[in-house]
Amino acid sequence: MLKKLLSYIPGNGKKKPRQFERRDIPRDQHNVSRTLLSDPAKKVLGRLNNAGYEAYLVGGGVRDVLLGGKPKDFDIATNATPEEVHELFRNSRLIGRRFRIVHVLFGREVIEVTTFRGNAADSDDDEEDDDRRTSEHGLLLRDNVYGTLEEDALRRDFTVNALYYCIRDFTVIDFANGLEDLRNRQIRLIGDPETRYREDPVRMLRAVRFAARLGFTIEPETEAPIRELAPLLTHIPPARLFDEVLKLFSAGYGEVTYDLLREYNLLAPLFPETVRAINQGEPDLLIRKALQNTDKRVAQGKSVSPHFMFAAMLWPALQAEWRRRL
Repeated sequence: MLKKLLSYIPGNGKKKPRQFERRDIPRDQHNVSRTLLSDPAKKVLGRLNNAGYEAYLVGGGVRDVLLGGKPKDFDIATNATPEEVHELFRNSRLIGRRFRIVHVLFGREVIEVTTFRGNAADSDDDEEDDDRRTSEHGLLLRDNVYGTLEEDALRRDFTVNALYYCIRDFTVIDFANGLEDLRNRQIRLIGDPETRYREDPVRMLRAVRFAARLGFTIEPETEAPIRELAPLLTHIPPARLFDEVLKLFSAGYGEVTYDLLREYNLLAPLFPETVRAINQGEPDLLIRKALQNTDKRVAQGKSVSPHFMFAAMLWPALQAEWRRRL
């Protein structure tokens, strides 16, 4: 199975792909504990497992605990289909078309449940056409091909997000050397970076967001294509980009994120008029002051205003237009 999975990891033919193998880290060798999970997360994991399905805590919830932090959200991966999950939880709703997931609602807390993603190459042609589609640019338009735990791990974006916690035996499962990258404090894509960025250009923004938030570096192969592929973000629907910009600038590390976006040419697809004005000599002092203020408010536990942040980001463009009309 692993040999088959490794053959899926895209490569450019110039060097061997990074090798992956499953590692199960026992409870006495990690700091993830079920006591750190919210009651709703434990309830969802327990009910899925008791119903005969596999279910694991995955992604940021595992990563943040391993780094000594406290997770804000809990995501669960399972071999149950979205419809099966929905049937188990009356307090749930099916979400999405591009990636079909389930939100299980417990008051203000939402537990996101995803079905293991698989490799479309293993599906028959009719299923692949219906469940997994890409655009002419390589953009993944739909990905509802389901698979195994191993396949799911290698379909995730970054190695540090491909860590699973098993509530049955309390092990952490690592398929992609994510623990090594956590120790080395680096962000690394799983698979060929150019292919993965073309599948979903938002991964470039996520790489920057995680690097800024965690204080990590983006490893060389992961960062190499970003500047060239940055224009692919123009193919992403505006509503999705709006949500991503809020995540980038409203989480307490906005100024660091801003510098990284500029460094990797990622700010231009998001705010083209702003970048054009800055390149023509308009100062970005107000942007920096606004982001510093936003970061401070987040650190103090205060609310932040998306309207204020967007107004600040557009200020250099407004200044340039005002000068042009004088």
